[in-house]
Amino acid sequence: MKFAAIDIGSNAVRLLLTRVFEENGQPFFKKESLVRIPLRLGSDTFKLRYLSREKTKMLIHALTGFRYLIKAYQPIAYMACATSAMREAQNRAEIVDEILNQSEINLHIIDGQKEAEIIYANHFEEKLDKRTSYLYIDVGGGSTELTLFHKGESIASQSFNIGTIRLLENLVVEKTWKEMRNWIKEMTRERDEVCGIGSGGNINKIYRLAHQKNGKPITYKKIREIYKQVNAYSYLERIQIMGMKPDRAEVIIPGSQIYLSAMKWAKIKKIYVPQIGLADGIIHILYERHKNMKDSLNPAVQNPVLSL
Repeated sequence: MKFAAIDIGSNAVRLLLTRVFEENGQPFFKKESLVRIPLRLGSDTFKLRYLSREKTKMLIHALTGFRYLIKAYQPIAYMACATSAMREAQNRAEIVDEILNQSEINLHIIDGQKEAEIIYANHFEEKLDKRTSYLYIDVGGGSTELTLFHKGESIASQSFNIGTIRLLENLVVEKTWKEMRNWIKEMTRERDEVCGIGSGGNINKIYRLAHQKNGKPITYKKIREIYKQVNAYSYLERIQIMGMKPDRAEVIIPGSQIYLSAMKWAKIKKIYVPQIGLADGIIHILYERHKNMKDSLNPAVQNPVLSL
């Protein structure tokens, strides 16, 4: 079975193509292709409160290209979701209509709570110790989504307007930092020990720089060491010497600061990095809805995805 997901974030736009295999009733997800374009929509909407004509054209061109790739891939279904940058654009309704008319992509703009729910659909926490509490930290360009797990269940979730693009543009006020700090401390203060689960391009890059074995956590101390190492280089040196992509070389510093802050406030000593995100969560939701419809043969089951 094939599925496709489009994630329109504040920093980049992604198309994920994934094949799902089933063995003894259990799914196995294999990523086949990921296309990422750093459009940085948030640099418009977080300052101007709307998406400029130039950025809108770039987005439509990217989605039109994605549409052709999806047609070539021929998935069972696909879904496109947009997060912080698009939901804060005052002209979002007009842009959604224009995207549909020109690229035939039906775009869903989701709020922070829904974003956290989709990321949670990856169910990575099922592979971890049920006796331990986990704080899921997803850092994007426009927001940070936090979910607290206890005994394998999601017990609290919150979205904060703290993201890498907002930090680069000096658009995060001290009040918002305090709100996130207070929420984390309140949610974790009665937990004996809290581990982290990190998702997002920056923590994925940090994990690779740490040369960790897949599945093994990375410590707070190691992340801080890598942050200091990366911060010692200039923007161009991160590209030339460390081999980073230009947009990653810019956002990895504020991204590291957000992860370190959240881990410090929750007293997290180690964090797991499954290298999954919103697009992966969309794939899981598409698969589960397809399976439910196929198994139940119930026409009342809703599947609000676009089939090709």
